[in-house]
Amino acid sequence: MIDCIQRILVNAFCLVVAILVVALACFRWRYQYWKRKNVPYLEPSIPFGSIGNILLENRDVNIAKIYEKVKSKDWKYCGLYMLLSPVFLVVDIDLVKRILASDFQYFNSRGTYTNEADDPVGCNLFSLSGKKWKNLRTKLTPAFSSGKLKSMFQTVVDCGLALEEHLQENYLGSDPLDAKNVMQCFSTDVIGSCAFGIDCNSFKDPNTKFKEVTNKFFFSSKLDAVLWLFVDNFPGLSRLLKIRMVKKEIGDFFIDLVDSTVAYREANNYMRKDFMQQLIDIRNGKYGSIDQFNGHSDEVQSLTMDEIAAQTFIFFVAGSETSGTTLTFALFEMAMHPEIQDRLREEILTVLSKHDGKITYDSLNEMKYMSQVIDETLRLYSPAQALERRCLEDYKIPGEDIILEKGTRVMLSVKGIHYDEDYWPNPKQFDPDRFSDENRKNMNPFTFLAFGQGPRICVGDRFGRMQVKVGLTSVLRKFRVKLNKRTKVPLTMSEKSLIASADGEIWLNLEKL
Repeated sequence: MIDCIQRILVNAFCLVVAILVVALACFRWRYQYWKRKNVPYLEPSIPFGSIGNILLENRDVNIAKIYEKVKSKDWKYCGLYMLLSPVFLVVDIDLVKRILASDFQYFNSRGTYTNEADDPVGCNLFSLSGKKWKNLRTKLTPAFSSGKLKSMFQTVVDCGLALEEHLQENYLGSDPLDAKNVMQCFSTDVIGSCAFGIDCNSFKDPNTKFKEVTNKFFFSSKLDAVLWLFVDNFPGLSRLLKIRMVKKEIGDFFIDLVDSTVAYREANNYMRKDFMQQLIDIRNGKYGSIDQFNGHSDEVQSLTMDEIAAQTFIFFVAGSETSGTTLTFALFEMAMHPEIQDRLREEILTVLSKHDGKITYDSLNEMKYMSQVIDETLRLYSPAQALERRCLEDYKIPGEDIILEKGTRVMLSVKGIHYDEDYWPNPKQFDPDRFSDENRKNMNPFTFLAFGQGPRICVGDRFGRMQVKVGLTSVLRKFRVKLNKRTKVPLTMSEKSLIASADGEIWLNLEKL
């Protein structure tokens, strides 16, 4: 009996050793990929590669650090590894332009894992690629036209008025303002109303289901990090295992919400000027002019209910969180730079005086300095700190004897480019004048990637800007913001959030004007 157990243990040990030896050989062979292609690379280490331990460190922050290291070597690009996957990091800004725009046909995929059968909500405009992405983009682009934004504008303003009232009632005494929490409440109310026609009432119910869903999606655990690493490296196996990137409870919440909203509107012949109604109109064949879709009637088929749920999901979670954090950082910088705050307040009050003191669509478009403040905030605190693309066909890099093979992952460091001294002198300094009309003339647009660039630029960028403008106007036309001593300066950034977010609260004091 003892001999039998010993043999089993020995055999098990030998099997484990054999597996480790094979795995080690596999890693070592894979880690010669860039060397075999004569691409400069950073030495990887087993098992995480050269991007760092993503269980302990934020991947995109590490990519920014690697960008600096590669730039110091005067390399135009660099080969990296994420676990077993080769990653091509682009530093040269001309090559960045080719990947995002000029040679977009080779790189229209983000390379994001999708599982249509088990995770329909995860198959949204952000994650899809190829013809599916193109068709969906064609359908959705008119939903963010100037006319459609104007139709939703008053809804955003009403949320701004609710924000003003909340600040007036709660933060004019000695109590400091948790800017991140309050601005997220505002952005949640805006997106909830504009997407679903639902009054989230976040100021009175801070634990609303919408905020809970957003927080669950954007703040990741160690287990989430392991899951993302697995699906990135083994997408086929992940689909067989029915792995989904949007948690089931989140997906079910949006599917149920869309089903009930659509059923109610159609049963009661109820229409509302919001994003949901535009998706319903597309589903029902009310496209408007075919010219809106570049004349291609074959590309405007109806949306399914799952597709509607997927688009409202990404519109909600991306629109609420990114706008909320942008507003938070903008107010923080206003508190840190009173002279900039005074200049912005003067512009707000001057422009509004021409419009009977009312926030209008046209009045916001007149606020040029506000646009500069927002762009500079997005440069310093871009929600997306890296952009990723997947090579769809073999691609020869112009002027180089290098071919990127089909399927190669390509990464661009948004934070690295936004903090590059070659493009932004004294890059850590908050300076809205970088985006003045005069300075924009000399700016390479591909050095500012807060919303991306090229055909995959964020479809909701103008809506996001409109939302942030209304939020800033609502706060600064009535109040001056000052930094509270509870705010830890300099800010540290969260390692758990998928987008740029401060680690801890940003506390501000309000002064009534």
